[in-house]
Amino acid sequence: MEGLLRLRLALVFSVVAHLSLLVRSSSLSSPELQIVNAERRIDLTSHIVRVYLTLKVENAGTSPASEILLAFPPTQVDRIALVKATATVGKKKKKSYLPLDVNPTDLPDAPNGTKYFSIAFSNPLGMGESVTLEVFYTLTHSQEPFPVEISQSESQLVYYRDSAVILSPYHIKQQITFIKTPSTKVESFTRVEPTDRAGIELKYGPYDDHPPYSFSPIIVHFENNNPFAVVEELVREVEISHWGSLQITEHYKLVNAGARHKGIFSRVEYQSRQSLSGVSSFKHLLARLPPRVHSAYYRDDIGNISSSHLRTDSRKSEMEIEPRYPLFGGWKATFVIGYGLPLQDFLFESPDGRRYLNFSFGCPLAETVVDKLTIKVVLPEGSQNPSAVVPFPVKEHLETSYSYLDVVGRTVVVLEKNNVVPEHNSPFQVYYNFNPIFMLAEPMMLASAFFLFFMACVAYLHVDLSIRK
Repeated sequence: MEGLLRLRLALVFSVVAHLSLLVRSSSLSSPELQIVNAERRIDLTSHIVRVYLTLKVENAGTSPASEILLAFPPTQVDRIALVKATATVGKKKKKSYLPLDVNPTDLPDAPNGTKYFSIAFSNPLGMGESVTLEVFYTLTHSQEPFPVEISQSESQLVYYRDSAVILSPYHIKQQITFIKTPSTKVESFTRVEPTDRAGIELKYGPYDDHPPYSFSPIIVHFENNNPFAVVEELVREVEISHWGSLQITEHYKLVNAGARHKGIFSRVEYQSRQSLSGVSSFKHLLARLPPRVHSAYYRDDIGNISSSHLRTDSRKSEMEIEPRYPLFGGWKATFVIGYGLPLQDFLFESPDGRRYLNFSFGCPLAETVVDKLTIKVVLPEGSQNPSAVVPFPVKEHLETSYSYLDVVGRTVVVLEKNNVVPEHNSPFQVYYNFNPIFMLAEPMMLASAFFLFFMACVAYLHVDLSIRK
């Protein structure tokens, strides 16, 4: 009864928000653009929500349009990890996709905290012209466990909240939404006719002629036993040595963000009934590393953990790691992964003579959300004028670190980003100037130290310190 009451209250609050949107929509919606057809596919098979949106946009006004707005309700704003958009060019076999610029934007008097992303057309959309857009975005922490606590033998149930119709500042002539769940076990779902269910898929629509800022709240309550792996904080240190190696050190603070475990933990039951006991827990993770990895290690505060397996070839490396204990909901683990890479695979020289590192952003662990990611690129001593090129917005600043035989310290380029998903695993570059003469600094210091020690020994042997004549 308590769970049903909470679901009803959530629907009531969503309806109130919808009424507020309708009251204030007239001042923000653009009469020039309209969406002729919209198809939305929501993938809930992982704990990361992936939404695929196809929009056929038409300019019904008299002046060219240079952009279109995507609207998101306030409940999703802080959970948006990534938004991408492409324009469809050509037809059938000759079809291609042209990437478009997507940027967050603010509008005055946005109804009820609605947030927007603007998609810039590659060419202004003229009067009567139409274009088909493919939009992809991800949401994190959007599947909430319900009940919030489960025992070792129970399955994990979650609910997802959204709208049966697409929230948009434009008139939508026709639209349809598909929701894909991990299994056929769906406890309940909101019906907004026409609504249909077939296997693991829910179908909302088609709906015709919805005005701007239409909103029909829905809640889907279903089973999802996939691992809710969340890294609360990840610090990746990439140390460059011009003597031929790239050393990577990754510090993880991992948590199972699923329904919290209640009661006692029985390892006997967990081992003997693996298909029924602890189905929402996870005892191993897969890290996808660059090819030609060497000197890999996996340890925590206690020491080295031997329960890991590394498979590597010329194209990829995979490291399967297993914590010291299975992670149930709410349980945490901290550990460190380190490995070396050949420098020639990642360090290059640009036409203007600058060196640059080409490395992968994001987290190597598969299907993992990172709440806070920090990447520290430690440049060789003597590097100057560092700059980073990242394909999405990040916070950037410089630090200085000291290691063995350093005199002036090493410049560290620090990149920070919150709410990171696997789709952020794309290359980034760090450019810097470097004079090769600095490579001789440490060998010369060592040679000088040995020479001075040798001369001190020679002087000591040839100096007569006795008081006798």
